[in-house]
Amino acid sequence: MVSVKHTDLYLDVLLELNYDFGDVFILEGLIVISEIKAGVNVSWNLHGKQMAKDLTHFLGEHSKDVIYISNRINSYSVVALDWVKFFKNSYTLKAYYIISDKPNSKFNIMIENLFFNNKIKTFDSLHMAINWSKKGAIY
Repeated sequence: MVSVKHTDLYLDVLLELNYDFGDVFILEGLIVISEIKAGVNVSWNLHGKQMAKDLTHFLGEHSKDVIYISNRINSYSVVALDWVKFFKNSYTLKAYYIISDKPNSKFNIMIENLFFNNKIKTFDSLHMAINWSKKGAIY
């Protein structure tokens, strides 16, 4: 797995947000790709709230139409229950994709999906997810 920065997709980045916990890339077509650093335990209060505010600020009313891609190039964890806080704060996503080749990712995604209010689609590569979203396919 490779970072957006090391692919041809980096040429299409409209905005790059750099946080101490990872990077977020916004591409045309309302595609948002996150790459969280190794060892981070992603929570709403420490990470998600700031990302959601920044994305909403940049995208405005279109932020609800985002296809969010979690490019899991590093090993980190997600507080799955915090998806409830995301939705409780009136944020939405058009689609949520996860790119991962980690052995334990299927179990983690199943847990995360319990608290996400739609289906999570998984891919083996970033390009596969991008192509899927450009075709207009969601799940």
